[in-house]
Amino acid sequence: MKDSRELSQLQQAISSKKEALADHVEQPLAALADRCAEAWPDADAIDKLLQEAYTEIPYAHLLFVLNIDGIQISSNVEKNNADLTWRGLDQSKRPYLMKNLPYRGVMLSSLYMSLRTHKQCITVLHSINIDEQLLGFICADFSIADLPAPAQQTKQDFHWTQFKGDPAVRSTVFMQKRVHSLLDEHIDEVLDLIEILMVEHGVFHTKIHFSSGRISMWLLDDPFSYRIYTTDELINPDICLAFPQYPYREDAKIPAAKIKETLEQFRELRFADETIYLRSSSINLMNGILGLTFSCDGSHYMPYDEFLERDLAFWLGNNVTTETPTT
Repeated sequence: MKDSRELSQLQQAISSKKEALADHVEQPLAALADRCAEAWPDADAIDKLLQEAYTEIPYAHLLFVLNIDGIQISSNVEKNNADLTWRGLDQSKRPYLMKNLPYRGVMLSSLYMSLRTHKQCITVLHSINIDEQLLGFICADFSIADLPAPAQQTKQDFHWTQFKGDPAVRSTVFMQKRVHSLLDEHIDEVLDLIEILMVEHGVFHTKIHFSSGRISMWLLDDPFSYRIYTTDELINPDICLAFPQYPYREDAKIPAAKIKETLEQFRELRFADETIYLRSSSINLMNGILGLTFSCDGSHYMPYDEFLERDLAFWLGNNVTTETPTT
């Protein structure tokens, strides 16, 4: 299952972005709501108020007003334009009205696709009240593309995370047996080469497909592409000539000395059991995260140091422990 700490970080990032938008617009929307309450329900007067306030709502590209039943009272008001054809339309099924609406103050919708711009959009709603009576809502639409860029996202505080695989594969796992692949026959040679390429030749991410004998690699000088090599290509003694020479990155999360130990542990998991065995694995030097997929289709992601602390019993369940995962 996905680590709750990751979910929390993701939710915090989303909440922070929404709170920043709410802080920008709550005060001008509140002032506009008071003026609309005084003009209620005169559509022409409300349109005029929306046009006057348009420049006071930062980043908004559309303003309109609904009553409590979701019927649009105003026009669609944009910069230098008011489209009267939207008056009287029932908007009650639109995504921004699918949450509990604010009796007082402001509320932000989830992201949805705008019918007008066909871009991702978020709507901020502010209640319009006279005393304790709720009249309706001011709605301000914001295109995500127009919002200010967020601060750089905090990197994940990553820990062991497990994802269960295809139930059809899991249900037949004890009916299968590992088939020796060409990569298995040359595994020491291939793993030694991978270490050399990662330490000396700018390969920062490698995925090893043990069963099919494929290896995917990402290079520092071409990080947006990946290259796929067969076992036959990797056991060519001259292959390093095809890769640039690179000093090991000082900001790599995995120390160069730990790469060999990590790859050797991959080897152990490949051969430790004939039924539950490592089908593929990946190693990323820059974020320090390893990925492992087993014969039962269960996948695991964890930092390299956590991985090196685990013994085979953790993965194969030879001993009963509270940490034993269901691969």
